[in-house]
Amino acid sequence: MNKTVQTNVDAAEIAKFSDLAHRWWDPNGEFRPLHEINPLRLAWINGLAPLRSLQVLDVGCGGGILTEAMARAGANVTGIDLSTKALRVAQMHAMEVQTENLVYEECSAEDLADRCPQSFDVVTCMEMLEHVPDPASVVQACANLVKPGGWVFFSTINRNLKSFLMAIVGAEYVLRILPRGTHEYAKLVKPSELAAYCRQADLNLCESRGMSYNPLTQRFALNNDSSVNYLIATRKSRAFSS
Repeated sequence: MNKTVQTNVDAAEIAKFSDLAHRWWDPNGEFRPLHEINPLRLAWINGLAPLRSLQVLDVGCGGGILTEAMARAGANVTGIDLSTKALRVAQMHAMEVQTENLVYEECSAEDLADRCPQSFDVVTCMEMLEHVPDPASVVQACANLVKPGGWVFFSTINRNLKSFLMAIVGAEYVLRILPRGTHEYAKLVKPSELAAYCRQADLNLCESRGMSYNPLTQRFALNNDSSVNYLIATRKSRAFSS
């Protein structure tokens, strides 16, 4: 394991999700919210960057919920994660449902960027930045991995009182739609912080969306309110021709 992995990974976070790895594909289990929001985020990504035949990287893919969906949409997808158990589950599920155009690798975004810079048309990094010690490093790696003019998509959780009450207290302790301890308030990322990381990485902000949950209908929806969950779409600046 090289220096990059050692310095930008939280062993406790990896262990937390590894312990739940066998539950990734249970639509009524601990990862139910990911299953429910997946059609929303897939449609949003595909609407901005039509995925068919593109080379796509899913950073922090976990058990492969979004990864598989993008492959079924026609993309050639690589999913990377640092949880061995989650990747095994992802690989087994892909085999069971015979999903093609899909490979998985156990590595960090930083490591892959060193080996394969500017290799992907689209890079996704969803619900992952709030689980690493240095989110700016991941953003930079994603920028290094995408081709000039390519798309990079992020989703994460805002850091404020409302997000604490709704995403942590409400979701984990009251409604119990997420396991307790899923998120740490101090690790949440404000939109202004993520925008700064993107600017530093030469990624241009193209669109942002919020995501809300209605406890009465038990449904998620995209909207324009980024006060809790939010998604941003960015594009890598194109190289100047001489």
